[in-house]
Amino acid sequence: MSNTTGNNIKPTLVGIIGTGVIGTGWVARLLAKGNPVIAWDPSPGFAERLESEIQRLWPTLQKNGVNDNASPDLLTCAETLEDACKVAEFVQESVPEDLEIKHEVHRRIDAATNKEAIVASSSSGLLPSDIQKVCKHPDRFLIGHPFNPVYLLPLVELVPGKSTSHATMASAEAHYKALNMHPLVLQKEVEGYLSDRLQEALWREALHLVNDGVATTRQLDDAIIYGPGLRWAIMGTCLTFHLAGGKGGMRHMLEQFGPALKLPWTHLEAPELNDQLIERMVSGTAEQAEGQSIDELEKLRDDCLIEIMGALAKFEVGAGKLTSNS
Repeated sequence: MSNTTGNNIKPTLVGIIGTGVIGTGWVARLLAKGNPVIAWDPSPGFAERLESEIQRLWPTLQKNGVNDNASPDLLTCAETLEDACKVAEFVQESVPEDLEIKHEVHRRIDAATNKEAIVASSSSGLLPSDIQKVCKHPDRFLIGHPFNPVYLLPLVELVPGKSTSHATMASAEAHYKALNMHPLVLQKEVEGYLSDRLQEALWREALHLVNDGVATTRQLDDAIIYGPGLRWAIMGTCLTFHLAGGKGGMRHMLEQFGPALKLPWTHLEAPELNDQLIERMVSGTAEQAEGQSIDELEKLRDDCLIEIMGALAKFEVGAGKLTSNS
């Protein structure tokens, strides 16, 4: 399976099943890289909505950089799931995070696709083994979990199930690399994978701090935006803490700050989402938005991400290494 824009190799034809926020993000990224896409969604009028959204996103994609042969015209909308899958060389499923829905959809995908096609799910936490057990060809299935906005953020977590073949993982990794992404291959399957487990821990602690009246949503976001968030974009958590140890590195850091892990600083269990906590979270983030719509905030986020990754590219660190190679 190929995925390049060279003169002698045809780009991979990708089938997109499900065109919500994540599925649409996949379509946008693929079109920007010159991949033909055939998409399907069960909702009425999805084709018009998808085409309209791609047109809206195209200036952003161009600002981030598109291939010479990139075009919204590479998109085809299928009338049935089977029509989308039977011609696809790679299928990316992005339906709701419900195991029963996933089972129904993957039975159909498995039956409709060519036996050479790889099938990936954008699931954000389900175990791949639980999904692939309904497939007659489970060896070609894996999790390919991206991050929103998919058309800009490079991380994609690749999670094999018990029946996933090594060849499938290798081909999928090559596929995502050709999309200028950073495939993070997990050693074994685990609920929530890696990034969402880390995000979930931070999210639960934020809910506790709001619930206990310790901080507002703005204060919590400021605590990340102006400090660790900037470091995380370059080095993540572990390497950042390695530096916190000075010349002694991580070993000294753990010797010096390790005892603090026994202090009751954080709550690992989420508080009850009662009406009061929900209202605090909703009103707090609404106040932060300062009247800006979701579309306006998304555009602001996208523009900032492009500039941040562009800045990181100058030093070839973090996500900037991928941007500098595009």
